[in-house]
Amino acid sequence: MVETAAELLGALPLDEVPVPLRRFARFERRKRAKLAGQHIAALLERDERFRARVGEAERETHPDLAAAVEDGAVPAAADPVRVAVLGYLLRPDGWTGLIENARAELERSASLTEGERAERRIAELRAELTSARASRGADLERLRGELREAKSEISELRRKLHEARGKARTERERADSLAARTEHELAEARDARAAAEKELRKLRTRLDRAEAGTEAAKRAARENRNLDDVRLRMLLDSLVDAAQGVRRELALPSTIGRPADLVTGGDAAPPPHRAVPGRALSDADPQLLDRLLQLPGVHLVVDGYNVTKTGYGDLTLADQRARLLSGLGGLAAQTRAEVTCVFDGAELDAPVATVAPRGVRVLFSQPGQTADELIGELVRAEPGGRAVVVVSSDREVQDAARRAGARPVPSPLLLRRLGRN
Repeated sequence: MVETAAELLGALPLDEVPVPLRRFARFERRKRAKLAGQHIAALLERDERFRARVGEAERETHPDLAAAVEDGAVPAAADPVRVAVLGYLLRPDGWTGLIENARAELERSASLTEGERAERRIAELRAELTSARASRGADLERLRGELREAKSEISELRRKLHEARGKARTERERADSLAARTEHELAEARDARAAAEKELRKLRTRLDRAEAGTEAAKRAARENRNLDDVRLRMLLDSLVDAAQGVRRELALPSTIGRPADLVTGGDAAPPPHRAVPGRALSDADPQLLDRLLQLPGVHLVVDGYNVTKTGYGDLTLADQRARLLSGLGGLAAQTRAEVTCVFDGAELDAPVATVAPRGVRVLFSQPGQTADELIGELVRAEPGGRAVVVVSSDREVQDAARRAGARPVPSPLLLRRLGRN
C-alpha cells in the first residue's frame, strides 16, 4: 500500500500532493517508499481523500480484483495481501474482515512446512505445465498454418520478383539506348546553338556598327543643319535689326520716291550722322556697356569666374555663381539681349545642378577644356556681322575676342552695371 502511494506521488502535480508529503514528491520512487513510509501510512489513515486517490490507482492496476472485493466475492486463489490492500483503501462493507482473513492466511502460510510448500509449488507447476502444453499445441498448429501460408506467399513473391527483374532489365536497356540517342541529339543541338549564337553575335556587331554609323551621320547632319540654320537666322535677325537701326539713325525714307518729292523747293538740311553706339568709346567708359547692349540682336558672353572673382571673390564658388546669375537675369529682362555665362568646369569637384534665370544660358567647360576656349567657340559660332560682346578682364580672352570680331568689355563695367539694377 505504501509502494502504491509512493508511485502515485511521483505522478501527481505538485499542487495536488498533500502538504506533508510534498518534500518527498521529488525523491526517487524507492526512496519515497523507504523514507516517507511512516508519513504515507499515517496520512492514509487520516486523509480520506488521499486514501481514495491511492485506491483509484490500485483499482486501475487490478480492476477485476477490485470489483470482486467491492462485491464481496473474493476469489479463493487471490493474493491475500493484495485483497487486504484493496479492502483497506476502498473500504467496502466488511473490509475489516478481509484484512483479518489476510492476516490469518499469512499466519497459516507461515506455519506450513517446507514439504507442504514444495508440494503446493509442484502442483502449481504441474497445472502451469498442463496449461502450457495445451496452449503450445494450439500455438504450434497455428504457427504451422502460418508457415504454410508464408511459404506460399514467398513462392509467389519470388515469381513476381523474377518477372519484375526481367522487366527492369528490359526497361534499363531501353533507357540506356534512349539516353545515348538523346545525348547525341543534345550534342548536335549544342553545336548548332553555338554556331547560331556565333553568327548572331556577328550580325549584332554589324548591326551595332551600322546603327552607330547611321546615328553618327544623323547627329552630324542634324548638328550641321541646326548650326547652319541658327547662324543663318541669327545673321538675318542681326541684318534686319541693323538695317532698321541704320534706317532710324539715318532717317531714311520708307519708299524710293513719292509724288511730293518731284515738287521743286528748298530742301531741309539733313540730320547730322550719328556713329554706331560704343564704337568710339574706350574700355574704361562707364557708358560703353549700355551702348553695346542697345545694339540689335546683341549677344552678351560673360566670363563667369573672371567677373565674380573681380567683384566678390571672398564668397564660395556656389555663392559667386548664384549672385552673378541673379544679376544677369535682371539685365537680360531689361535689355532683351541674349546672355550666355560661361564657368570653368575644372574648378568643380563634380557636376552641379544650376538653375539659370530666364533669358540666361549657363555653360560649364568640359573636362580638358578651359572656359576661355569655350568662350572662343561661342564667338566663332556666331555668324559674321552679328554684334557679340565678351565681358572679361583676361587679356588673352580680350585679344581672342577682337580677332574673332567680338567687342571685349572689362569685368568692372559689368559689375558697375549690375550694381545699378
